[in-house]
Amino acid sequence: MSTIHEPGNDTTTKHELILQHIQGLKIGTKISVRAIAKELSVSEGTVYKAFKEAEASGLVSTKERIGTVRIDRKRRDALDQLTFGEVAQIVEGRLFGGGEGLDKTLHKFVIGAMELEAMLRYIDQGSLLIVGNRVNVHRRALEQGAGVLITGGFEPSEEVIALADELSLPILSSRHDTYTVASMINRAMYDRLIKRKIMLIEDIVTFSRPADVLRTGATVTDYNRLSKETGYSRFPVVDDRGRVIGMMTAKDAVGSKEDIAVDKVMTRQPITAAPNITVTSAAHTMAAEGIDLLPIVDRHRKLLGVVTRQEVLDAMRFAGKQPESGQTFEDLMWAGFIQTEESSQDDAGISYKGAITPQMSGALGMASEGLLTTLMAQAARRMIRDTGKRDFLLESMTSYYVRPVQIDSEITIKPRPLELSRKFSKLEIEVLDRQGLAAKAMLTAQMIDPY
Repeated sequence: MSTIHEPGNDTTTKHELILQHIQGLKIGTKISVRAIAKELSVSEGTVYKAFKEAEASGLVSTKERIGTVRIDRKRRDALDQLTFGEVAQIVEGRLFGGGEGLDKTLHKFVIGAMELEAMLRYIDQGSLLIVGNRVNVHRRALEQGAGVLITGGFEPSEEVIALADELSLPILSSRHDTYTVASMINRAMYDRLIKRKIMLIEDIVTFSRPADVLRTGATVTDYNRLSKETGYSRFPVVDDRGRVIGMMTAKDAVGSKEDIAVDKVMTRQPITAAPNITVTSAAHTMAAEGIDLLPIVDRHRKLLGVVTRQEVLDAMRFAGKQPESGQTFEDLMWAGFIQTEESSQDDAGISYKGAITPQMSGALGMASEGLLTTLMAQAARRMIRDTGKRDFLLESMTSYYVRPVQIDSEITIKPRPLELSRKFSKLEIEVLDRQGLAAKAMLTAQMIDPY
């Protein structure tokens, strides 16, 4: 595993010192490139680069009209919860007070369109009140522990701003009206429900668990011993700073002398992955490259952990069994299609019927060509799921016939398997309307083990 260097260690870079300094700051602290550059006696360019990494890592957040603020890393299981700072970005808001509370999450928002006493029954700690220019309401909401978002471009009073600073509860203003603001926030929360279902590598890898590695200077004897102890045959090779410089495999060890250093025979420039890539992307990479273990590294190639192909496939099977949360564009496109069983002298199998709705139109008022391709891929995926309880990773899809399809046309999509095996599938897919063949494609895919 990578080594964490303490301040004062000669091997610690200026970049790492800046990140360590940021991590040591109190949550909610405002920071600036110039101030940190001066405090640590480094260039502003170096600090700026560190800021960008800190933002990508979830240590800081930069918000328009607010600045850069030290924040707490948001848990993936709380993705559907917005912070007050994120609300400010979504509604293009301006912060007037309570900046130290920007990183607090809100669990609901309340529309202030009723009498004050009735409104107070719905306002509690952790809520956001969306209201117009009602000064008394602003004050009472803050006293109840809620943040305040003023719509219509109105500004809070000096008294209310002082109270917001005292309670560390943000008070924001947006030029949009109440309905528009509520719609914008609701859309953002809905999108997060969809994101929550998308599984990332960081969701399945325990980075605190040490990985089995070989270090520079280790020999083929060390490799054979580690392989015997763990039962694995593939290990990352790391340098003295924990950076992945190679991969040692059984193929590399065959025919090599026992006392030769692994960095002399290892596979250099190995394939690695970042922790924030999707599990599906990792599965595709491992299948395409024929590897069973993938090192997970940061942007400096420091080893964070490893993931096996079996772990990735298990995660994909688990994700496939989870209930849907939020509809994607693909879900909306497929919503009107139903499965039918067709059987005739020259045709037998599953097909899907539905209509081309106005929302599916392209630039010329016909069905979008890209949409027809998406529908064909969706039909293939559903056929394989329904018949084999499996899923696949798309490797290639070639559409070699497409003609214009009118809006409101009833279409039938027929996926025909040409080759189905445990590892690969090849299908020919047709789209037919009243006039006959409308589109045709060939799809090849890497299969995923049964659910």
